[in-house]
Amino acid sequence: MKVIGISPHRRNFLRKAVTAAPAVALIAGAGVGVAASVSPAEAYRPAYFTDVEWQTLMALVQRLIPPNSDGPSALEAGVHEFIDLQMNTPYAYGKLWFMQAPFVASPPEFGYQFHMAPRDLYRSALAGLNTATQQKLGKGFAALDAAQQDAVIGELEKGTLAIGEVPPAVFFGQLLQNTREGYFSDPVHGGNKDMAAWRMINFPGARGDYMDWVEQYGKHYPLPPASIA
Repeated sequence: MKVIGISPHRRNFLRKAVTAAPAVALIAGAGVGVAASVSPAEAYRPAYFTDVEWQTLMALVQRLIPPNSDGPSALEAGVHEFIDLQMNTPYAYGKLWFMQAPFVASPPEFGYQFHMAPRDLYRSALAGLNTATQQKLGKGFAALDAAQQDAVIGELEKGTLAIGEVPPAVFFGQLLQNTREGYFSDPVHGGNKDMAAWRMINFPGARGDYMDWVEQYGKHYPLPPASIA
């Protein structure tokens, strides 16, 4: 199933995506574990993104998972905080992969193939996106209305909006992947606030033992999810 920025079925897509992924991936998140450095009562301050990048990133993830009665939006779940925290891990520096030339276009099953590490990809793409929307619509992405933002995201996915050195579809894929990870990963990594996304899909999280319920098909699992922490 293909997801498009303007699709009315984003949350259903995310639910299907999470059921297809191994539970360990949902618990581990995108990279090396990073605990959020602030308490829930404090306003989060990005460690990597600039103010303009931060506003753009928040607007992007909020349109991928907008407010809905089914569960939290991306911002309510802390997806933006998760992505910022990941930018200072070996994952974002590209240290988990072989990052030497040649770089060639390859199918997704071959893994990450772009020549920029994720943190550099975000820096370039976010700036290029704002330049593109300024030229096309007279405003940066975060200042556009929801319909305009959805249309721009749709162009990114289709690969039709030039945003500089980063191919738009590559940026869209990276953003969507990290948004899913931040939404469904263990809260210890900064996203999935209050395990609300896990509650939405009735996922037990990192609970040590729930084998008694594995073959009880059709029955609602009664215990709340548990974090690694």
